[in-house]
Amino acid sequence: MGIRKKNSKNPPVLSHEFVIQNHADIVSCVAMVFLLGLMFEITSKVAVLFITVQYNVTIPANGGPEDAVVNYFHYGLKDIATVFFYMLVAIIMHAIIQEYVLDKINRKMHFSKTKHSKFNESSQLSAFYLFSCLWGASILVSENLLSNPVSLWDGYPHILMPFQMKFYYICQLGYWLHAIPELYFQKAKKEDIPRQLVYISLYLVHIAGAYILNLNRLGLVLLVLHYFVELLFHVSRLIYFSNEDRQTGFTLWAVLFVLGRLLTLSLSVLTVGFGLAGAEKQGLNLAEGSFNVLFVRVTVLAAICTTQAFMMWKFINFQLRRWREHSQTQVIKKKSTSSKSKSKKANGVNGSASGADSPRARKEKSS
Repeated sequence: MGIRKKNSKNPPVLSHEFVIQNHADIVSCVAMVFLLGLMFEITSKVAVLFITVQYNVTIPANGGPEDAVVNYFHYGLKDIATVFFYMLVAIIMHAIIQEYVLDKINRKMHFSKTKHSKFNESSQLSAFYLFSCLWGASILVSENLLSNPVSLWDGYPHILMPFQMKFYYICQLGYWLHAIPELYFQKAKKEDIPRQLVYISLYLVHIAGAYILNLNRLGLVLLVLHYFVELLFHVSRLIYFSNEDRQTGFTLWAVLFVLGRLLTLSLSVLTVGFGLAGAEKQGLNLAEGSFNVLFVRVTVLAAICTTQAFMMWKFINFQLRRWREHSQTQVIKKKSTSSKSKSKKANGVNGSASGADSPRARKEKSS
């Protein structure tokens, strides 16, 4: 009898299945290369471009000691390398949350394939939206953007950013760029890929647009507002998966969604349509970072209004589909209850008829 070979469960090296199963380890090795590059003088200059935030500007502090300085940052082409590195970090964090948290929950809950993918999507986005909301809100408070709305357009162009604001935009771009390869790593369905690519592209275009056009203050406010509404939706969906009777969160989300769209349009028109239109600095000046011309303002407002209209259209379709499904379930419940009541009545009639034909009843009739 020959020796029986064991079937290896490990896929061939560099195959599609191998890359999908081990993508977190592969990406971790790539990120480690950049970190190790900091240890050597020859490669440290290149590694620093990927890891640290570039374009530092030192300005003397207003009203402080003569030696006190404040560090600000502006943007440039070197930011592409930094965004790439933090895209790798986002892929690693995504895999850690998936493997050590979500997969364990999925084994206990026994979701179907459809609920499984939606649960993973909502869980990942809930963690990201919560972190981004808290981080963005702390920047808004520290920069006094909420207490002084005029600062959204006053002093434009806002070339110089504090470290936290610039790093926030770098991480946002890195996260939404990482969502593109995640479609391959997570084996997204072909019918879901166009929908995913549309909203990933919308995020990238709007965040990069606010970053490049020096509308970073307005972009930060709108991002925190939008992320808060989206966080409520995905948390409500997670609660719905645990108990389908709990749908109160969707009602609250629907109200805040509409209010969020109105507030987004109001702030955008107030800042771009009125604030920048009446600013002292007008004209296109790439050296100074000023894009305050009519064409750019109209393009920005058109992009924001089109996106908000698209989101409202998707929202209305979502609500109509929910109401249709709810009405169908109510009709099915009514039919089931009516059929049960009819069956009970029929059983009662049959029971009385069988009682009338019983031997005791026949004996009483004969006597």
